[in-house]
Amino acid sequence: MSTEAGIDVQRQLESLIQDFRTSDPPMPVIVLHAEDPADDGRVIELVDELREGQQGHGTRLAVASTEPQPGTDTPTARAARLVRDLGDPGKWGDRSAAYRPYSFPRLGLVRALQEATDDPEMREHWPTAPAGTPEGNTQREQAQTRLLRILARQRWRPRRPPRRQILLTDVQQFLPMGVLGAFTALLTRPEWYIAVLAGIGLMVLLAVLNHVPGRAPLFLWLRGESRWFLTTTFLQSAARHQSTSVRLLRPAHSWRAIAARAYDVSEAMREGGPFPLQLYVLALLEDLRSNHRRRSWDLRGFKRTRPPVLFLRRTGRENGGIELIRAVSDVRSRRSELDPLLIVAGVAANDAPLLDRGADGTPRVLPSPSRSRLQQRLRGWYDEWAGNLRADQSPSRTNALPWVLRIPLPREELVELRDRRCVRAGHRPPLVRVVWSVYSLALALLLVCAAGGAHSYELHRTYCSAGLLSANRDTERHSAPGAGTECVGIATGDVRFGAYLRDTDDEEADEQGERLRALENRIHDENARVLRNHSGTYVTVVYAGPLSSSEVNPSPVKGVEELTGVYLAQRVVNENHTVKMRVLLANGGADMGHQSETAGAVAAYAERDPTFVGVVGFGRDLQSSPEVTDRLHKAEVPIVSGTNSASYLPKDFSNWFSLAVPDEHQAEALGHVARQLRAPGGTTHAMVLARDLEGSQDRYTREQAVYGEEMLRREGFRMLRTRDYRVVNGDPELRLHAELICQGKDVPSVIYFAGRVEDVGPLMTQLSIQPGCANKEISILTGDDLSKARFSGTGGSDGVAPRITLYHAALAELEDAAPSTAFYEEAARHLTWIEQDRLPYTSRDFASGQTALSHDAARALYWAASRQDVPQSRAATWVNLRSVKLDRMATGTIDFTEAPLYGERHGHSILIKRVRRTPAGVSEAEVLCSRTAGDAEPLDAKECSIK
Repeated sequence: MSTEAGIDVQRQLESLIQDFRTSDPPMPVIVLHAEDPADDGRVIELVDELREGQQGHGTRLAVASTEPQPGTDTPTARAARLVRDLGDPGKWGDRSAAYRPYSFPRLGLVRALQEATDDPEMREHWPTAPAGTPEGNTQREQAQTRLLRILARQRWRPRRPPRRQILLTDVQQFLPMGVLGAFTALLTRPEWYIAVLAGIGLMVLLAVLNHVPGRAPLFLWLRGESRWFLTTTFLQSAARHQSTSVRLLRPAHSWRAIAARAYDVSEAMREGGPFPLQLYVLALLEDLRSNHRRRSWDLRGFKRTRPPVLFLRRTGRENGGIELIRAVSDVRSRRSELDPLLIVAGVAANDAPLLDRGADGTPRVLPSPSRSRLQQRLRGWYDEWAGNLRADQSPSRTNALPWVLRIPLPREELVELRDRRCVRAGHRPPLVRVVWSVYSLALALLLVCAAGGAHSYELHRTYCSAGLLSANRDTERHSAPGAGTECVGIATGDVRFGAYLRDTDDEEADEQGERLRALENRIHDENARVLRNHSGTYVTVVYAGPLSSSEVNPSPVKGVEELTGVYLAQRVVNENHTVKMRVLLANGGADMGHQSETAGAVAAYAERDPTFVGVVGFGRDLQSSPEVTDRLHKAEVPIVSGTNSASYLPKDFSNWFSLAVPDEHQAEALGHVARQLRAPGGTTHAMVLARDLEGSQDRYTREQAVYGEEMLRREGFRMLRTRDYRVVNGDPELRLHAELICQGKDVPSVIYFAGRVEDVGPLMTQLSIQPGCANKEISILTGDDLSKARFSGTGGSDGVAPRITLYHAALAELEDAAPSTAFYEEAARHLTWIEQDRLPYTSRDFASGQTALSHDAARALYWAASRQDVPQSRAATWVNLRSVKLDRMATGTIDFTEAPLYGERHGHSILIKRVRRTPAGVSEAEVLCSRTAGDAEPLDAKECSIK
């Protein structure tokens, strides 16, 4: 600043700005004028220096155009034009000023209404008849319709608004809707890009609808300027008792209120007078107040720490400056709300009394200036002005302009100094500018996107079906034996286990994979039909089995065969019964390696689905089987297994029901054969060859080994040391064991093989080439796992070595049950891929008995769940299972009525088969003895004669 007066005024301005950082001090209209009219030019120069100083300090400022304008407009009209021009954000500084540009939606709305009122098209439509008459009311309605049409054509904005303002307004208006659309799309768990496209598509659609020519903008009643337009008390005098209610869910009601208010205000503006100017001033002050509101989503009031300043260089009556200052004071007195606008006006000395004249026309007597510095006088004047502000707003006071602070400048303080000085308030950026800024928002968005991406990656890595932010938690990804991953859990939603099967070079594995995918699709379609047509009259059954493949075991044949039986039971039930069956699939992983996780998923599902009645499956006896059964027992879920032959499960758990003959009973049945193989009166050596269970979950082979050894000892064999063979990468290590067995001192004539079906082939190969065994008659006894073998005589590739006879138990006597069951006719109707050129029970699809057993298990569970043709609860199904007795099933009669609680039942289907090599080199299997399900009479040695 070049003068003492300039330094002191600048210091006072910076003091106000310093107070503005922490509070909302009243901002006066500072009027600067010289004491001597000859110094008026120096006052204008002082105002210019103040503007340059504030601009250098980063203050948002505007300079009103107070140059003389041609025309005959009144001072009030010229003042209105000054305010109207201040609605351009470009007049308030550029991006170099703190934060972002101002916006003036309220001032823009008033400008749009003024332009529509002055439109030539409206001149002939204003009503001429008196108000309240029928003709006057009709003309008024027509005029209102025409005014709204013009406003709609203008989009309820000035004819030439800043383009950037339009884009920002539209984005701010539609962005929440786009985010809402994207979030709604995410609830359906689509791919992330679908949710993004949904949000962008909704925004584009709303933008297109918003710019339909001749229509009012969308959500007009929700705009902040519209709410202000209806609720400000300043316009209440113009209203004619119309509603001012704006409600989110009542757009038509809100639109009528806006339309009525717009027409009333337009009529008042058409009449002229001080009302249009004061309305412009009110809109400007309210917009500036909104631009500095601290309690806003962007905390802009904390970032804009310097108030806006309006400079009026030459303020007079001819350019409207005096009327503008009067209007600002009048509006502030009426609304009694603080706004941040600080006005600095330079006034000629002779015009200064115009801003301080009382109602009686006499000038106010100012206190005589003291000889103290102007700085001290300025502070005293401001304190006096602020203290008397409340009383000076009263109309009865002599001072008619309470918001004006006049500062007379003596000549000696307007003398130019040699050195210029700069005064500035503390300008340390507020913390909120750092914490809540565009850069911090961008960083936060980046972190959120990174966290969201990591979360989404974790969801896709953990769960089988996942979207951007959500996932189907009923199925999870787990590592498969060997390599790769598999999907484990209960398939709900769009999960398909067949989609996770890998293509291999194994033709049978690929065929089983295609079969699984087809079964899943068929079951899904049947479930959809049940839900669509029979809501409330169905029960849900879960099949839990091995529906995965791995490098070690590439074919899910067991799971596919069991699932085939469950699907067939579903089709038969839904065609013939009132209560329908819905089937969900649960995958325990390859060889049921993840059945514990599957049991947890089933138990969790049981808590939220009251139609769920029980589980069919869990057909492998593993180390985790007691834990699995106990987990479901606590969830009150009954299990009906078709192929799990564990002897201990029905003794330990009351929710366990199985159609498979227990391992202990299988060993007893094989004892009739072993008794005939022992040489009478001599010593016959026998041994047990079992899988090494170290690092394995298999429990079936251990049970077989224990019961097999007990049986051989009971039958009088001299037992050799039990040998355990390892399995490495799916291949059994049998060569060393075969050498020790065949080249030992005592070569066993009977071997109880406690292993899996896939290990029999390598065992036969090793025994057939080892000296000591190749020319010796050897009998191998084993359990029901060999029922899955396909010997060459039945179209398979498995076989036995010469001079070796294989005896094994099987779980399903199909031949004796076939004449009295409709199972095969129903299978031919619903399973179009079964072989028709063989006997049904010996065909490749049914020979193992797993399809028949799972079918019978599903039918038994369904019977208990639909007693008296009424859907039963899960607890009632558990109880009803002990009253199940079904004749003419695929394996005979399923009878749980005699099953003791915590004990073994009898009457399982069982048969003993003998497989030996014929002179033609073909392995031939024959049934020695058997029982269909429901027949509790035990087998005997005579019936199972090997002669």
